[in-house]
This record gives sequence, C-alpha cells and structure tokens, in this order.
Amino acid sequence: MAPPSLRAVVATSGWTAAVASVTLVVMFRGWLVVAGAFGVMFVIYGATYAFPAFFNILETEFGASRAEVSLVFSIAGFLYFLLGAISGRLADKWDPRYVIGFGILALGGGFLVAGQAETLIGLYIGYGLGVGIGVGFAYVPSIAAVQPWFIRKRGLASGLAVSGIGFGTLIVPPIAAYGIEALGWRNAWLSIGATVLVLGALATILVEGSPAKRGLTPDGLPPPPGGPAAAQGIDVAEAIRTRAFWTLAGGAALASLGLFLPFVHLVPYAQDQGIAKADAVILFSLIGIGSTVGRFAIGGLADRLGRKRAQTLMFAGIALSNVLWIASTSPWALALFALLFGTFYGGFVAIAPALAADLFGARYVSGIIGVLYSSVGFGTLIGPPLAGLAYDLTRSYAIPIWCSVALTALAALLTATLAPPKKKSAD
Repeated sequence: MAPPSLRAVVATSGWTAAVASVTLVVMFRGWLVVAGAFGVMFVIYGATYAFPAFFNILETEFGASRAEVSLVFSIAGFLYFLLGAISGRLADKWDPRYVIGFGILALGGGFLVAGQAETLIGLYIGYGLGVGIGVGFAYVPSIAAVQPWFIRKRGLASGLAVSGIGFGTLIVPPIAAYGIEALGWRNAWLSIGATVLVLGALATILVEGSPAKRGLTPDGLPPPPGGPAAAQGIDVAEAIRTRAFWTLAGGAALASLGLFLPFVHLVPYAQDQGIAKADAVILFSLIGIGSTVGRFAIGGLADRLGRKRAQTLMFAGIALSNVLWIASTSPWALALFALLFGTFYGGFVAIAPALAADLFGARYVSGIIGVLYSSVGFGTLIGPPLAGLAYDLTRSYAIPIWCSVALTALAALLTATLAPPKKKSAD
C-alpha cells in the first residue's frame, strides 16, 4: 500500500485539529457555568419580580398607599444593587459559590419572613432586607463568574446567562398569582421561599469563576504553550479613577430612576385601565418574553455591532418604549409596550457586564460590576416610591413616566460618549 501523500496528511491533520477545536468549544465547561448562572438568575429574579402579583392585595391587607407598597420593592432593589459592590469583591477573593450560596439562604429566608409579616415594617424587613441581601449576594458573583470563561463570545454568554431573568419574569409571576388565589398571599410567599432554597442551591453548584484553575482558556480554545494564563485587568481602585467608569455609572444611574417603574407599577396601571388582575399579571409577564428575546438576540448581536453602540441603543429604546406606555390604555397596546420594554431592558442587562469586562479586563470584574451597579441602587430606591407618590397625589402615572423618558434619553447620550480607559495595567 502506498504511503499517504503529504497533502493528505496535512488535510487529515487539519480536519483532526478542526474537529478537536469544535469539540473543545461545544463541550467547554464555560457553558456549564453559563447554565448555573442562568439557573441562579431564574430563581432570584423570578421570585423577586413576582412582586406585582402581590401589589394590590398588600394595599388592601395593610391599608397602605401605593408609595408605601412601592417602598417594599424599592428597599430590596436599593440593597441588592448596593450590596453588589461587596459581594463582587468577595467573589474576586473567594469561590463565588460561597457568596452566591449565602445570597440564596438570605433570599429564601426573606420570603419566609415576609409571608408571616403582620405590619408594613415586617414586609420592609422580610422582603426588603431579605430579598435585597439575597439578590445582592447572588447576582453579581453569578454574572461576573461567566466573564473570564469567554472573550469572543462574551456578549452571547452573558446574554444566555441573564436570560434566566427573562424566563423567571415570564414564568414565576403567573404562578405566584395562581398561588395567591389558591393558597393566599402568605402561603404563596412561603412556597416561593422554599422553592428558592432548593432550586437556588442546585444552580449554585455549577457556577465557577476561574477557567485557569481547571487548566482551561476562554472560549474553549486549546491552551497556549506553558498553560493558560490568569485573567488580566485593572482593580476596582484603578477603575474608579477612569472617566470610562463614571460614564458607565452615570448612564446606569440616570436610566435606573425610571427603569423599574414597570416592574412595580405596570400591574396596578393596567388594573386602573379596567384590565382584570390575571390579565394584568400576564401583561407583566410579557416583559419577561421581551427580556428573554433581548438577552438572547442582543447579547450576541452586540459582539458584532460593538457593545458601547449596542448599550446606547438599549437606553434609547427604553426611552421610546416608555413614550408608548404613556399612550397605552388598551390591553394590546400595553402588551406591545411590555414586549418592547422587556427587549431593550434585557439587552441592557446582557450587555452591561460584558462591556465592563471589555473596558477593565476580567481579573477583578466582579468587584467592578458590583460598584457600577451600586449606582443603580439609588435610582431603584427613589424611582418607584416617587412614582407611587405622584399617583397618590395626581391619580396618574404621566409625570413619572415622562421623567423616565427624559432621564433614559440622557443616559443614551452619555453612554454614546464612552471611551476606553487610556491605560490598563495587567496583574
């Protein structure tokens, strides 16, 4: 038998290398990390964003105003964005699973306490503190753990991970509404708390923060000679001295003042238009559908379009969708608003962590993302209660929604000026 030609050997070797590379990418452990982060997002935000299903019954149960009920959610939102600065730093130093696990325990415990509350103060403590601490210690370490595993596919991976938020928003609120009808609001929250503890623990097991510890490199590519290098990047102290950091933080802060209005007020707004509660909760779930589409589609699109440009477009889209909200009174118009808003909101959440890793590197990205998100916390604390107060005074949401339009448009303009740091140091 004649020996194979050199061309055949080269061709065979090329095909073998190609197959090996594809296998490495497809079987890459980073996708398990994405799956774990997806599960954590689904659990923590599905449970948290079920709050609108409870809004009106809490008004009645405690004889509270909309501003007072809104504050329950806003305390949680303020804390979980603020505490990301702490949990992110801890995740940079320790295994992120320890930090996430603590968050899952706090979140599940918060719902168990809220389900037994007899006063608004009890809700502020159970839901506000429990959910705030829980999400604060679970979210940032989960999404940050994805970043070191990818470079070329970072936007796609982040989008897939945070799409858990969209699926949670889609699936859990209608289940919660059914649970309220079947079990009462207290038992519904107790059931959510127990579910969070079980499913959250299972998802946390898959989240790992360092491919190098397993001898792997980003994107599942073959390791270079000498083995994979540790992730590079500047630390938090250096990052906050850059203009890029404050541009990102400023844009997020401006947008956040109105970003969470639909998460608190869309269901009562719809009911004010004569829409039944069950249908209003379904409208809210459409935000989850749009959010899922945005995270899947826009995360990958941003890898090609450019993440700064994509982030600017997301803020502009949120502003325009809120203009539609103001004009919407029918179920179909509100459904269109919910889908559009969810898409742009989901895109923003998918792009933000990857954009931070692009600008500052992946080495200390948990801490940097956490500090960046703390700017969102103040908007979350202030925005929904002020919208509730505006409604209590004027019996209309027009003023807060128009303010959201203006502030999110300013966030888009600010993000458009974003420039990379002039100098990055590697550790």
